[in-house]
Amino acid sequence: MKISIVVPAHNEAAHLKECLNSFAKQTCLPNELIVVDDNSTDDTFLIAQGFAQQHNWIKVVKRFSSDEHIPGKKVVDTFNFGLEHASEYDLIGKFDADIVLPNNYFEVIVNQFQANWKLGMCSGLLFIKKEHKWVYENIADKNHIRGPIKLYHKACFNKIGGLRAGIGWDTVDILLAKFHDFETLTLPDLLVKHLRPTGHGYSSKNYRAKGIAMYKMRYGLVLTKIAALKMAWQAKSPSLYLFAILGFIQSYLGQTSKYVTKKEGKFIRKYRWKGIKSKI
Repeated sequence: MKISIVVPAHNEAAHLKECLNSFAKQTCLPNELIVVDDNSTDDTFLIAQGFAQQHNWIKVVKRFSSDEHIPGKKVVDTFNFGLEHASEYDLIGKFDADIVLPNNYFEVIVNQFQANWKLGMCSGLLFIKKEHKWVYENIADKNHIRGPIKLYHKACFNKIGGLRAGIGWDTVDILLAKFHDFETLTLPDLLVKHLRPTGHGYSSKNYRAKGIAMYKMRYGLVLTKIAALKMAWQAKSPSLYLFAILGFIQSYLGQTSKYVTKKEGKFIRKYRWKGIKSKI
């Protein structure tokens, strides 16, 4: 199976070398890896270029964009820019520049795709370093394929219409994959090191964006309240809940465009409620 990986990178000099080394050591190498340098002001481009000179399957392209931090949208736009430079592929991946893969990562995952024709997405699990130990980054259920290590079968990627350019893109893709009857799988034995722990938003603007994303996924107000409470509890930030609800209400009043159709939204709500009921 042909594997194409896109790595959006903005000022990732501190982690990029270790990340790319882990790709170069794979027992099953990707057919191509495209590093997209998005307006970096550090040595990101030079580091990536050095790897490209050593490995003919690594490419580096530059993207010039706004310096404004736009959660979700900026990274998806950068990924899509890289995707325009991709060759033919069977599996397409969006990976962050601050992760380190085990050497057998793609070998194991390719076997999963080859064994199950309904498999649309697959990944390992992200771990962060705490007190000299690598522990699971507990900000999502272990069956959730995280944004930094997304790998899609081409059929699934095309069916869901690619990635939505906004916050929540790495949730709606999974929900749409299930809507189209694809399976998703996380492999707990594939430990991926996440060198920079994920933040929960950092600002009221980003907190509101989470509510906007839930509106765009057609969660409805009750499901949004439950999801926002869970995120606020995990982040230990009561304000996250308040701003997320505010974002949802503002989107409702402004009739913001949705990520999904009414039919897809109905499936998403039913799927979410089923998950909630299974934990009660």
